[in-house]
Amino acid sequence: MSSAKIVVIGAGVAGLTTALLLAKSRHSVTVIAKHMPGDYDIEYTSPWAGANYFPFSIAEDSSRKWERATYPELMRLATQVPESGIHVQDANIFIVDGIPITPFMKDLVDDKPWFKGVVQGFRKFDKEELPKGMKSGTTFKSVCINTAIYLPYLVGQCLKYGVVFKRGIVKHIADAADLHFSGKKADVVVNCSGLLACKLGGVEDKKVIPARGQIVLVRNEAPGMYTTSAVHDGDDEMLYIMMRAAGGGTILGGCYQKGNWSPEIDPNLANRIMKRCVDVCPELTGGKGVEGLDIIRHGVGLRPWREGGARIEKEVINGVRVVHNYGAAGWGYQASYGMSEDTVALVKESLNLSAKL
Repeated sequence: MSSAKIVVIGAGVAGLTTALLLAKSRHSVTVIAKHMPGDYDIEYTSPWAGANYFPFSIAEDSSRKWERATYPELMRLATQVPESGIHVQDANIFIVDGIPITPFMKDLVDDKPWFKGVVQGFRKFDKEELPKGMKSGTTFKSVCINTAIYLPYLVGQCLKYGVVFKRGIVKHIADAADLHFSGKKADVVVNCSGLLACKLGGVEDKKVIPARGQIVLVRNEAPGMYTTSAVHDGDDEMLYIMMRAAGGGTILGGCYQKGNWSPEIDPNLANRIMKRCVDVCPELTGGKGVEGLDIIRHGVGLRPWREGGARIEKEVINGVRVVHNYGAAGWGYQASYGMSEDTVALVKESLNLSAKL
């Protein structure tokens, strides 16, 4: 595959990972984005993520494939590339006694899950290891990513391979073909616009809606990562605890509110989040309860949820060859390399088709 001029829309984890893999394939890549690492905006999902590897793929074969492909690379970064801001933690997953399992948690809490052969150190908890109110649980080796380090790390890797970054707002996807740094028309545009795919001209994917998440970031250290099959406060609320690498604080969450665009902090939800997390992991505060939490900040992020799953497809829009990579909802990091590899393969197909015309 000869070198081609590629424009990638978006500088979230999908856009940066895809740009890096394209550049490693010797393409000339420009990333054009409204938001860049270092920004904190409600439209820019990636900085707000936990982010970790909890493979709740809801039995979608494609996302399982992407998560299989991504786990080894995240573990490699965690164990061999400390500057990436990723570390290994035990993922502790519990089934709450007396509450039906939240549907999208079904695969994750299975005691014989599809990912058992993918992850390291999978085992079931003994009864005496379970927190109060839990009837069963499993654990395995996972990773937690400090997004404030990892996103700039990806930018640095992209720069190393010659990627050029430009700030800008793309109103129609076909316009992006004219934004390559060379001044020449791009051969392919890669759409990693995330949640904004629902508004981007030429795409306007109405299957994409926000799945609002609210978190509390604290200085307290957690001995591992935790999540549960359900919570007592409804199916659109969750419990998760994950301590980011390299002093990034511990994320306490959360919720999964589809269709909710609100950037405002709900203080009542924040209180429920903190209480749930301290109840499951009293080690957070050394037995001091919620009052022992040392809060850094509250946050809200909008996951790019898409009906039917993420979109990795190619098409032609107004004469411009386009490859899409968006809609990963809450599993963008843990599927990032697998999704980007498939995106690069579709770019290759688009270029080969173009060469034949």
